[in-house]
Amino acid sequence: MNSLVTAYTTVHRAIFTPLQYLDGIAPLLLRLFLAPVMMAAGWHKFQNFNDMVAWFGNADWGLGLPAPAVMVFLAASAELVGGVALLVGLAVRWFAIPLMISMAVAAATVHWEHGWFAIAPGNPETSTAMVLADIGVPAAKRSLENSAEVGRRVSAAKSILREHGNYSWLTEKGTFVVLNNGIEFAATYFVMLLSLFFTGGGRYFSIDDWLRRIYWKDAS
Repeated sequence: MNSLVTAYTTVHRAIFTPLQYLDGIAPLLLRLFLAPVMMAAGWHKFQNFNDMVAWFGNADWGLGLPAPAVMVFLAASAELVGGVALLVGLAVRWFAIPLMISMAVAAATVHWEHGWFAIAPGNPETSTAMVLADIGVPAAKRSLENSAEVGRRVSAAKSILREHGNYSWLTEKGTFVVLNNGIEFAATYFVMLLSLFFTGGGRYFSIDDWLRRIYWKDAS
C-alpha cells in the first residue's frame, strides 16, 4: 500500500508541480470571458440611463427598487469600471465583490421568477433538469413540464413560419428558441467572479501580480 501511495505521489508531483508556473492561465481566461460581458452591460446602462432608471424604479412593469437613479449608476459603474479592471487584472479581488453583488441582485430581482434556464429547453428528454426530476425535486419536475410546453410552442411557431414566411432566411443565423430569462447566466457569472475573488488576477498576466512583485518583493 505504501509503495502505491509513493508511486502516486511521485507521478502526481512530476505532472502537476510544473503546472504551478502556468496557474495564471485559468484566471486570465475567466477575466477575458467576463470583462467584455461586464463592460457591455455597464455601457448599455449608461447609454440608456433614463430608460434604465424608469425600469429600476417602476413597481408596475419594472423592478420597483428604491433610489433607482443611484442604483443604475452604481450598477453601471461597477460593471463598466469592473470590466476594465478584470481585463487588465487590476484590483481583481476588490472589483469581484461589487460585480458579485450586481449579479446576485440581478438574479434575485430580474431572473429568479423564471427559474434556472436562460433559454428554455424544448425537449424534456434532453433537459438537465431530468436528473433532478428523477430524484423527486419538485422544481425540476415543473421545469420538465415547462419544457414540454415550450417544445409545443416552438414547433407551432416553426410550422407557421414555414407556411407563411421565408423560413430558410429566418433561420439562416440560428434556430428559434424561447427566451426563459432565468438565473443561469447571472449564477454562472457569479461563480466565475467568486473564483477570481479567491485566486486573484493570476500569475504573470495581471497588473496585480506585477505590482506585488515590485512593491511586495514577492516573486512566487
